[in-house]
Amino acid sequence: MNTTSLVFATIFLVFAVIFLMGKGDKLIAGYNTASEEEKQKIDIKRLRILMAILSMITAGYICTLPYLDKDPKNQMWGLFAFLLVTLLFIILANTWAKKKK
Repeated sequence: MNTTSLVFATIFLVFAVIFLMGKGDKLIAGYNTASEEEKQKIDIKRLRILMAILSMITAGYICTLPYLDKDPKNQMWGLFAFLLVTLLFIILANTWAKKKK
């Protein structure tokens, strides 16, 4: 594994730890710019959990990138899988992380 991948994977793991500690709300795109009434509609604990898991998955994906660069077909499937997981987390952030009325 090259140094660049290791640095970026470490950054995402640090983000995951920050989210799991209950901090880092300002790092969540969209949440930090939302109005107070919009923030009241979101279960921030669930959103932090989602962001922590996604950060860990991203770190894992970054660690696998140096091994996928040998074959373009593997790169395509790796990117496709990562985008699918990201889409799933976007859906979860807009459903599971919303407060029930």
